[in-house]
Parts: sequence; structure tokens; C-alpha cells
Amino acid sequence: MALLWLQRVELALFAAAFVCGALAAATLTRTQGSFSGSCPLYGVASLNRSSLALSQPSAPSLCYFVAGASGLLALYCLLLLLFWVYSSCIEDSHRGRTGLRVALAISAIAIFLILVSACVLRFGTSSLCKSITSLNATISCSEAQKIPWTPPGTALQFYSNLHNAENSSWVNLVLWCVVLVLQVMQWNSEAAPNWPLQRGDPEWSSETDVLVGPHLSHS
Repeated sequence: MALLWLQRVELALFAAAFVCGALAAATLTRTQGSFSGSCPLYGVASLNRSSLALSQPSAPSLCYFVAGASGLLALYCLLLLLFWVYSSCIEDSHRGRTGLRVALAISAIAIFLILVSACVLRFGTSSLCKSITSLNATISCSEAQKIPWTPPGTALQFYSNLHNAENSSWVNLVLWCVVLVLQVMQWNSEAAPNWPLQRGDPEWSSETDVLVGPHLSHS
């Protein structure tokens, strides 16, 4: 059975949300790994001679939460895409009101998690950059990527990765908001009352013709 056009658009949005969520989780995980597992968000940098160091990192669980939320939602999008592809090819792909109710709840939770994650990335990166620029060793966080860090090999492209993770999260938030709007539209469509057929409607005439036969015209 062919999917409804609203569901087709919804699946396309889920595919884009999967890419954004996976990118945000991967870039943040890569950044945390470059700091030897320490979370740089809201961290404090210090100057050690001519090199920088992350002297006061945040709790690793903060980065785990942001990366985990983005990764789990990306996995949900992937599984949902595979399920809809399977159901559209094998069986009826129509989603009932119970399925819509669950989808609406999941979308609302996803929007909340992504909003929190995006804000943590935004303000956490800003706090780290303020700490770096206050040392007067560089004028911007992007320039700090070119300065040696202690220990060697630390903070490889950290600002670019955090910036990409933040942008991916904001785009992901917009995609989920659009998904929620489409699901509300489907809910309203499912809730639309089916009015009984009235005499004179084409559908009523065709059904009565099947039951009692066509009416003979009287001259």
C-alpha cells in the first residue's frame, strides 16, 4: 500500500534527522576523545608557557548526555525508516490513532532533548572560548586550534567539531518540529468525523443501486 504524502514527507524528514543526529553525536564524541575523555564544554583553559591546556574540564557525563541523546534519536530515526520501508512493501502501512499518539509523545520528548543538547553545546562552547580568549594567547577560538596544546595531540579541531555539532543540533531541532506539525496534521485528519451519506450524494446513489437495483425512470 502506498504511503500517504504526509507520511512520505515525514520519512524524508526522519532521514535528514538521522544524518544530523549522527553527525552531532560523532563530532562531539571525537572532540571528547581528543581531550582524553574529558568534556570541554563549560571547561576552563590555562596557559602553560606557549601551549594551552584544559585545566578544569566539565564532568564527562555532560558530553555523554548530549552525544547519547543525539545518537539514540538518530538510531530511532533509522529504525523507524527501516520499519516503514518494510511495512510499505509487505503489509498495510496505515498508522492508527494509537500509533500516532505514541509518535506524538516521542516527537515531543525528542524536541525537548535536542533543545537542551543544542543549548548545552551553544553555551558550553561559548564558555570555553571565553576562557581561552581571556588568556590573551589568541583572539578567537578558531585560532586556538592552531596553538599547541598540552599534552601534545590534544584539542584537534575542537572548535570546528563543536561548532558542527551545535549546527547539526539546531537543524535537527527544526526537522523534529516540522515532524511534530505533520503528525498533528495526521492526527486531525484521523479525528475528522465521517458524516453519514445523505440522499442525493453520488456515493449514496451508487450504494443504493447495488442494494436495490437502479431506479427506473417514470414517463
